[in-house]
Amino acid sequence: MDPIRDWRSRKESAIFAMPSFRGPDGFPDNSESPTKPGLMYIAAVSLLTFILPVASVIAQLFVFKSTTGVLPLVGGWWVFWAVGVRLLIAGLRQAADPKFTAERIFNIKSAEPLVVVRELGFANISTGVLGVCTLFNGGWTMPAAIVGGLFYGLAGAGHVFKNERNLFENVAMYSDLFVFVILLVYVIATIVTQ
Repeated sequence: MDPIRDWRSRKESAIFAMPSFRGPDGFPDNSESPTKPGLMYIAAVSLLTFILPVASVIAQLFVFKSTTGVLPLVGGWWVFWAVGVRLLIAGLRQAADPKFTAERIFNIKSAEPLVVVRELGFANISTGVLGVCTLFNGGWTMPAAIVGGLFYGLAGAGHVFKNERNLFENVAMYSDLFVFVILLVYVIATIVTQ
């Protein structure tokens, strides 16, 4: 017997014996198995919600030796990255491809809600532009923190009270609530210290 042919035969039978990951409708069920777009979503959320804001605060404190207090730096950078850049990118994605958000985040397979998801994209673009502009006008940071924080808090609460969540909705929920808490602390602490 040919060992190479035998190896190929065993390999093919093992591949075909694997579960198909198909849902009841016959289409691939990717609700819990991240694909390349899904992994990109998780990476982007991680970068814009945690890594880049923390790196920006650390760089401004230790590299650029900023004399600004930690609280304004935390608020400013989280507003810029999480409210500004993240919502702007999400809004552009939702406006251009509402199907990704509908299917991946909300697990909705029909086409009817795509118009609403696109409108959500327009709202996210608008809020994102406000957040990005805070880099050029610091006076807009507090309004952007209130609007962005409120959005993230309400969106996160909406995910919390949903019975079944997939991986991507869990990522959205935890990151939304994290940004909400950061911005809530920033807004309250800024108001109290003024």
